[in-house]
Amino acid sequence: MPAILHPDDVVEKRPPRRVEENDSGGGRLPPIEPKHTGGGGEGDNWSNKPVGSRGPRERLQRYRLGLFFALGGDLMFFIAIVSAFFVQKHAGHIDAYNHWTNPWVPIQIPAILWVNTFLLVLSSITLEVARRGIFHEPDVMEEWLGLGKPTRKRVLPWLSVSIVLGGLFLWGQYSAWKQLAMQHIFYAGNPSSRFFYLITGIHGIHLLLGLALLVTAVIGMSTIRLIESRQILVDCATWYWHSMGALWLFLFGLLIYGQ
Repeated sequence: MPAILHPDDVVEKRPPRRVEENDSGGGRLPPIEPKHTGGGGEGDNWSNKPVGSRGPRERLQRYRLGLFFALGGDLMFFIAIVSAFFVQKHAGHIDAYNHWTNPWVPIQIPAILWVNTFLLVLSSITLEVARRGIFHEPDVMEEWLGLGKPTRKRVLPWLSVSIVLGGLFLWGQYSAWKQLAMQHIFYAGNPSSRFFYLITGIHGIHLLLGLALLVTAVIGMSTIRLIESRQILVDCATWYWHSMGALWLFLFGLLIYGQ
């Protein structure tokens, strides 16, 4: 008698469920890893990525850490200048008539420095808008999907405005030097004027480097293919600029105190 094959005799073997990979039981699905888009912008969710994993978030943190270490070394240099400033301002000697004399002769701070300070603060605000714009999650997702380059349209105008404001600040610092020169106040004239030229000059050199970083960021927005690399470039340039802005507020207050 021929054997009869019943449907119940057929055993279908299915792969085990993999809950951690979002397998609903009907078959194995490929693992899905959420993408993380930024470092401080609106809708940013980089912090949701597990600590210790490797990705854009960790790469950004490494660059930030390197920048802050470099700025820390630079800060020590400015601390030395500030220390010398206070020593020189309060130094003096007793003359032949038994009078205490101090060679520090205050100078009048050029009024344009107030305008320069406002421009620098405004440039930090516009640059922060650019930094947050490049981490705007919907725009970043569009770039990942190859739907366009919306971050460039969002960031480039703010970067350009920041560069213009930074250039105006440096031009204003140069104008302040010219005003002092017209009053016959030069670097070697007095300890007060010496520190004015020294502080504004060294800070101006650092801000010139910041302008170079911003110009590089503008060029990088059009030439760098990876969105993560563009984010890192704009982010680090912005934090450097913020640091120079905060430093100038302190140095400007120091100059006012010294005069």
